[in-house]
Amino acid sequence: MLVMGILNVTPDSFADGGLHFDESLAIAHGLEMIEDGVDIIDIGGESTRPGADRIPEEEEQARVIPVIRKLAQQKVVISVDTMRATTAQRAVEAGASIVNDVSGGAADPDMFSTVAALGCKYTLMHWRGHSKDMNSKAIYNDVVTDVIEEVTMQLEKALAAGIKRENIILDPGIGFAKDTEHNWEILNRIDEFVALGYPVLIGHSRKRFLGGDSPDEREEATVQVTQSLVNKGIWGVRVHGVKANVKAIRP
Repeated sequence: MLVMGILNVTPDSFADGGLHFDESLAIAHGLEMIEDGVDIIDIGGESTRPGADRIPEEEEQARVIPVIRKLAQQKVVISVDTMRATTAQRAVEAGASIVNDVSGGAADPDMFSTVAALGCKYTLMHWRGHSKDMNSKAIYNDVVTDVIEEVTMQLEKALAAGIKRENIILDPGIGFAKDTEHNWEILNRIDEFVALGYPVLIGHSRKRFLGGDSPDEREEATVQVTQSLVNKGIWGVRVHGVKANVKAIRP
């Protein structure tokens, strides 16, 4: 199981907003994650926390492209966390090899064709809407069945657009348009996602369903969930605290 380290070059992300907003601080944190044994660094310039406002694509790119370019020189695998095809294009040109799209191709009609042309890896996440209104959409008959059905629809569109099957990674979207009960149900039935036959990425790190009053207080629970996913056929976990999660997977 791989460890994808989160590098938010934002002032407003829920767990670490502002900590690495400065370019030099972002690069330093990326280097620290490499030292801690990270396999992939996921670099994002737009917060997707509940209620977050969107930013212009020029601002998003100004935040992430210099950091991607610098860290790619360290020979670490770089993922770009973006919903925009133009940002994905520029990020891959700068050295990223994975596009992590939390909208699963639904936010930008050009995303699938762009990724297909780039020939890079693509993380397709379950998504029902932007941060402003996603919490109101956490209504399911059976969360696992419904999420798999919706992900499969986007998956078919991605394949039809020319993205290669072997380049797709699936993410059930923990915390996105899902309440606490939904998130635990997905984790408890994660084998149903693995059975789809694609690599599965889990992004549970420091999210509210884990309890605790603040994101920092959820680090221990994050590591426990990571540990519970070992030997479940999961491709990777997306986390803030690299060192503890690496240790949980590879003690």
